[in-house]
Amino acid sequence: MIFRNLLEHSRLSLATSIVAVLLASSAPESLAQQPAAATELPEQTKALPDAPLPKLEATTGAATGATETSVQSSDSNEKQSKRILWVFPNYRAVSADEKLPPLSVRDKFWLATEDSFDYSSFITTGALAGISQAKDSYPEFGHHLAAYGRYYWHMQTDLAVGNYMTEAILPTVLHQDPRYYTLGHGGFFKRTGYAVSRLLITRTDSGGETFNASEIVGNGAAAGIANTYYPARERTWTKTGQKWLGQIGLDGVFNIVKEFWPDINHKIFHGKY
Repeated sequence: MIFRNLLEHSRLSLATSIVAVLLASSAPESLAQQPAAATELPEQTKALPDAPLPKLEATTGAATGATETSVQSSDSNEKQSKRILWVFPNYRAVSADEKLPPLSVRDKFWLATEDSFDYSSFITTGALAGISQAKDSYPEFGHHLAAYGRYYWHMQTDLAVGNYMTEAILPTVLHQDPRYYTLGHGGFFKRTGYAVSRLLITRTDSGGETFNASEIVGNGAAAGIANTYYPARERTWTKTGQKWLGQIGLDGVFNIVKEFWPDINHKIFHGKY
């Protein structure tokens, strides 16, 4: 009886030991499976931030497009007008980044005609003639009303001859474009330097760049032609050279005014002129 109890107790202990061994042997498998599950979780969580990315790119693209549109609209507001302050002709100025076809021979001569016989040119010539007479620049012209008439037609002829030489005749012969192409970008000194450099550099009818012989040679020819109708003491090489350089310098000033006029008109006058 005692022996049977001991036998059953031994069997129970053996069964318990076997169960314990089985549990111990199965535990590493369950633990080995847990890291696999853990490694799968980051892959699932890694996929979470990927979903909003297309929306973010779309938003960024929309913002970029809005910025580009605002820049383009800002540029479109800063265009060259046909006149400066409603008075002075600005027909030769081309807005920044604007693409235009080449001028025909007729267009070039019409451009010179507009600049020479615009109503503002008669007003400007009248003011300059009065100043020159007050300074007695040409004593040979005399005084009083008749003298004022001499001052007037000499200066108006200077204007017309200079315009036709630099805007029509030489540009036609040399196939050069007499228009001023606005830079419109960059700082003050960069744009000023560009405006002055256009005295020496101009575009060809084919769109390239070349030496601005229309400006340099054209004004020199106009100064030489003036010797045929000015008094004898004005026909010296020194006087002719002064007229030549003076007109080139004046054209340089006008280039600077044309370069910055769209900005002035937009920011100060709000595009009214």
